[in-house]
Amino acid sequence: MLTLAQWTVAEYHQMIAAGLLVDRRVELLNGQIIEMSPEGPEHTYRGETLAEWLRDRLRGRAYVREARPITLDHSEPEPDIAVVRGDRSQFVQRHPGAADLFWVIEIARSTLKTDLTHKRDLYARVGIPEYWVVDLVNRRVVVFRQPEAGRYSQEETVSDRPIAPLAFPDCAIDLAQLFQP
Repeated sequence: MLTLAQWTVAEYHQMIAAGLLVDRRVELLNGQIIEMSPEGPEHTYRGETLAEWLRDRLRGRAYVREARPITLDHSEPEPDIAVVRGDRSQFVQRHPGAADLFWVIEIARSTLKTDLTHKRDLYARVGIPEYWVVDLVNRRVVVFRQPEAGRYSQEETVSDRPIAPLAFPDCAIDLAQLFQP
């Protein structure tokens, strides 16, 4: 059996500052440095489209980050979209943490299994109120809500109707429009 070295967020930041991870697409998940999968064109398109839509509707109410780190207990993932309380100026010296987040969104094709298991468990454990996985394979969104005792107590799969985040019920996203060619 292999024993892997576990890294803290502080050690991960030291590696970044020392230039050890230059030109590497990695994120820290549960103390392990994980290579990130390259994005395909549809992943990029759907993510950019959704982020722009959210920025338009949430302007002045939330800060929308794309593929940028969030700092959690033993992790520093880079969700495709993070909807953050406050504005950008609050994050000059630090990345947003779990308490700063309304919800996070991952766009998934090749990472679908990881996003529906490991990342779901991570986000629930730290108390992120809502987590969506935009499933490009099956043209649906899996919605996780209400973290309790390290697990999301609600899970819903939506493919045929608009959905709205708990924090912004007036911002329903039409899935037919999200997945249109």
